[in-house]
Amino acid sequence: QVQLVESGGGLVQAGGSLRLSCAASGSTFAINAMGWYRQAPGKQRELVARITRGGSTNYADSVKGRFTISRDNAKNTVYLQMNSLKPEDTGVYYCNALRLLQNYWGQGTQVTVSS
Repeated sequence: QVQLVESGGGLVQAGGSLRLSCAASGSTFAINAMGWYRQAPGKQRELVARITRGGSTNYADSVKGRFTISRDNAKNTVYLQMNSLKPEDTGVYYCNALRLLQNYWGQGTQVTVSS
């Protein structure tokens, strides 16, 4: 089992920045990819950014150039630096870890961007 604990959400004005963190514990060996998903009210959960153990990344088109995902393998922690935030970035952000073809999820952290 893998446990994921997120932190760093909050309320910010448009154009501002936030940094999310997600710490993994438990059976962290063999975790391959970690990432962030978000879910806005009335919408499906969507991928925001993802990073593999080797450092390969991919981003949703809507956040490219504004968000940066990074990972500290020694600390089993993944970060999401969010700059130039927009109201449409509002939602609950969930940390995800993929280990041996099984997905694990954090409890979610709220990000609210006011206009």
